[in-house]
Amino acid sequence: MIRTLLAASAFAALAACAQPAAPAVTTPDPAAVVERGKYLVDGVVLCGDCHTQRLPTGLLDADHYLQGATLPDKPIHPQPWAPTTPALAGLPAGYDEAQLVTLLQTSVKPDGSHPLPPMPDYRLNDEDAAAVAAYLKSLPKPPAAP
Repeated sequence: MIRTLLAASAFAALAACAQPAAPAVTTPDPAAVVERGKYLVDGVVLCGDCHTQRLPTGLLDADHYLQGATLPDKPIHPQPWAPTTPALAGLPAGYDEAQLVTLLQTSVKPDGSHPLPPMPDYRLNDEDAAAVAAYLKSLPKPPAAP
């Protein structure tokens, strides 16, 4: 009887050990997410190239970083084209973080339309799109136009 109880206990212990442990769910550090977003915005997707006004020298105007710009280039052949870009700092007007993430993943705006060229059709993954949105949200909104 004792042998049977010990065998049953040993079997139960082995069975418990054989159960896969639930994967640990970790919440990403918000500061690390914002830092990754900065890296993506400045070094990969290059948002500032179009969404930051340029100085007469052609350099980006750091005082107006991601505050929208007039695009100096025009297409060679007639086509729809955005003459200006919206401010991204503090999130674009009319967008919340989730809507911006969707745009960066699908190139579809909240109203169902697509941004005009020269805006690329981005297809960022969940993590990268969320990082870009978090970084842009962390920036101060530009002052209201007079």
